Amino acid sequence: MAPDEIVLHVAELPYGVYWDMARELVTLDRIGVCGGLPIEAGPWAAYSYAHAADVARLDILAADGGLYADIDTLFLRPIPETLWAAPAVIGREADVSYGDAELPEPSMSNALLMAAPGSDFIVEWRRRIFDAMDGTWSGHSCRLATRLAVANPDWVHVEPQSTFHPFDHSPAGIAAMLEGPFVPGSLDHTVSMHLCAHLWWDEDRRDFSRFCALDATEDRLMSDNTALAHAARPHLPVTDLW
Repeated sequence: MAPDEIVLHVAELPYGVYWDMARELVTLDRIGVCGGLPIEAGPWAAYSYAHAADVARLDILAADGGLYADIDTLFLRPIPETLWAAPAVIGREADVSYGDAELPEPSMSNALLMAAPGSDFIVEWRRRIFDAMDGTWSGHSCRLATRLAVANPDWVHVEPQSTFHPFDHSPAGIAAMLEGPFVPGSLDHTVSMHLCAHLWWDEDRRDFSRFCALDATEDRLMSDNTALAHAARPHLPVTDLW
């Protein structure tokens, strides 16, 4: 059954005009920064903020169920009703290369997850996650989830890449999303877009895209012919602020 409440789980309070407009729509849940993760030092330290969220989403879903979405997610259309009946849902993303594998591996993303409370898939993933932390970005998250899903297909429904992750996490994929031009029909089967903001948000990062957070202005999103602009426009408020 679809949830009837939106809960925002944060360690720090958001701020800004969009937060002011959205505040009354959500329930705020203040959570700890690291949640007891063994990442204060060693290979996990650089990604402690992300790994803390990797674990927190599993704890929350195991306890309460529902839908988890990364904050850099844009929804294009409602979640299909059939997915709410699955014990858990995860989506394919582009293949991922790992240092201990000769070829890129199929991968499932933890940027959007759905689960019933106490889901076997989520509970087992949470049980194994610390042991799978190897200093990589996604060994304990996407790689572990993929292996669990392949080994236990009855535990989780896997959506194709087009549903939640239509753009690859590669320079070509990020450029196609942010720089365009938009291909009509390319998002017809997409429910949500994971923006992979950690790859391009910083203005000093240019290895994935020339576009950065400073370029994501309301004026540009209203006028650009990019996939991001087409997906974002329905969410922009009609206001005299801009």
